[in-house]
Amino acid sequence: MEGDSPISELPSKKSASRTANGVFAAWETRTALVKQEMAAESAANDAKTKRLKALRLAKEAEDAEAAKNAPPPPAKTRKHK
Repeated sequence: MEGDSPISELPSKKSASRTANGVFAAWETRTALVKQEMAAESAANDAKTKRLKALRLAKEAEDAEAAKNAPPPPAKTRKHK
């Protein structure tokens, strides 16, 4: 009946340590992968922002040049009642 005791079913310290190390290694691997994905998304977002800023600045410069070269609007006259 010694073989039927719950104590004999417990894993040894060595296998428990191996399992804990395996879980920790898997956690580290997943964490590194998530960090890489976040860095890639951040870089893509930064590139998109930089491109959009360049487009906006170019449009603002074009609009300023067009406003400078445009004839002044006609003066509005007030109608008296």
